Amino acid sequence: MRTPIRLAVATAAAGLALTPAAALAAPSPSPGATTVTKAGTSFLTATTVTAGQPVRVGASTGDHLYWSFRADAGQVHEVGVTVTFPKRRSGASTWTVDVFDGLRRRQACTAGAQTPTADTAATNVTLGCTLRRVRPWAEPWSGDPLPGTYYVRLSVTDLPEPDLGLPIEVDMLVGATDSGGASGDDGELAAPLVPNTRAGTLLTAEPTPEPVAEEETDLTGWLPEAGSRWVWTGAGGVLAAVAGVAGFALTRRPRRP
Repeated sequence: MRTPIRLAVATAAAGLALTPAAALAAPSPSPGATTVTKAGTSFLTATTVTAGQPVRVGASTGDHLYWSFRADAGQVHEVGVTVTFPKRRSGASTWTVDVFDGLRRRQACTAGAQTPTADTAATNVTLGCTLRRVRPWAEPWSGDPLPGTYYVRLSVTDLPEPDLGLPIEVDMLVGATDSGGASGDDGELAAPLVPNTRAGTLLTAEPTPEPVAEEETDLTGWLPEAGSRWVWTGAGGVLAAVAGVAGFALTRRPRRP
């Protein structure tokens, strides 16, 4: 009787070990958090939110909505999105939620319905994405999540053309959980991965040209070298002219008196 019990316990432990994201609770808003009522339309205009701050915006079907949040080392983030359809649609639509890090690298989701499809009769659709634990240090080629700014993008990837532009209501929430325990990383990121939004400064005045030093005129610099093609071309022209004059003098007939 002990063997089946041991097998059941081992199977349950293995399931929990293979699906750590399943143990995470759904994101819930922080008490007293102010609701955000806007969203950006690109990475540069993404609306900044914090973990536990609810978002509720009105938009149109086909819009790309962007939000950004800050992630620290050791945290596991879960993004939850609900899209509500106030009006009836003509067909099914597929929605997707993507998360990018500060270098605009798309991060993989370990759990959640990242690209669900809403049937024609559905009044809403729920999306989710649980990210990997943010590491304090990683190799540049690994693509592991590192501390810094992260971006959430909500978009529709497939829908009937008549439904393009219909109004929608979007609820979004980012939850953060501290994984706890030793990370095993023996390094630390020098600076968070934050995009450079100030690449340069605008010049308000024309630059003053630097004075050019006067150089002495050297006539020898204008003379061609002895073995250059200009010397040989000139010498050939002179010899051809002399030969022409001499030939004309030899072949010319004397005048009769």
